[in-house]
Amino acid sequence: MATDNTNITVTSPLLPPLEEFLPYLQDIWERKWITNNGKYHKELEQKLCEYLGVEYISLFTNGTLPLITALQALDIRRGEVITTPYSFVATSHSIWWNGLKPVFVDVDPDTGNINPELIEQAITSQTRAIMPVHVYGNPCDVDAISDIARRHDLKVVYDAAHAFGVEVDGKSILNAGDISTLSFHATKTYNTIEGGALVCHSAEMKQKIDYLKNFGFAGETSVVAPGINSKMDEIRSAYGLLNLRHVDAAISRRKEVANAYRDALSDVHGIRLMPQRSDVKYNYSYFPIFIDADRYGMTRDELYFKMKEQNVLGRRYFYPLISDFEPYRELPSAAPVNLPVATCMADQVICLPMHHTLTEGDIERILNIILP
Repeated sequence: MATDNTNITVTSPLLPPLEEFLPYLQDIWERKWITNNGKYHKELEQKLCEYLGVEYISLFTNGTLPLITALQALDIRRGEVITTPYSFVATSHSIWWNGLKPVFVDVDPDTGNINPELIEQAITSQTRAIMPVHVYGNPCDVDAISDIARRHDLKVVYDAAHAFGVEVDGKSILNAGDISTLSFHATKTYNTIEGGALVCHSAEMKQKIDYLKNFGFAGETSVVAPGINSKMDEIRSAYGLLNLRHVDAAISRRKEVANAYRDALSDVHGIRLMPQRSDVKYNYSYFPIFIDADRYGMTRDELYFKMKEQNVLGRRYFYPLISDFEPYRELPSAAPVNLPVATCMADQVICLPMHHTLTEGDIERILNIILP
């Protein structure tokens, strides 16, 4: 049980046992092949396809470069991309880095995901793509978004950074859209320390992506596109293979933590929890609560700092909105009046500590601070 002055962190990385990792390192040292599509890189791509239920996956050195590369791979060179303000800044940064203009639309209060009805209203002659986010691993309304994209001839790139292993009716959410991207950052349910991946639907698209992440090389003396260097190395690939052995147990423990939170907090006045769907297999990557100050008796920030004073580290995620940051706040679509739901969520959210190493004592301590 955690002592009263021990930090309880908002997340903790899934680390494979060191004794399991050492033989992989020994093999890598003996092979002297530490990057450039080596043995473990290839094996991890194969194993991830099997685990996630997807056909094609390409590994990257972090979770942002797949977003940037996805737009390149789909030949989206100019115009606007409709996206959400309720996300991590990498989502909109990837649009900006491609010379495109992000257009923000509001979100659904139950999921935090982009509101499909508002997507349609935001489409102009300059719109080229939609970039939704499966916020906290909650699946977007992929059918509605697909219908909009088909009718308006738009590409769809899903930022699925939170959606590792998430399924709807037994099928991977990563198969939605033209491309989905994953983050394997240390804070995620599954990690390769730093890392990411891009999921696509054809061998031809995977080949194009693999060219783009390796400077555009299509052979020893042939460059076919202005690519970038974003390959995952052998050490992180081996680490990722090991974490695949342990991620199911970690998700199972996260589910127990989430159920304990939900049982304790579901009837507390002034605290709103996100609803769960019976047809979704979640990965329990986050546990956000939303504080209504008038009903709860203190503001979100008052609770956040009360927790912090007692060494319980929550996270106001996502706050501020992307649209409030300096690079984006002058965009017409960034005005708070256009984003009332996202603004309210950002002002009310705290993500509680959520990871596989939380003890029953940790959970009790966290809840004792929150419960009136």
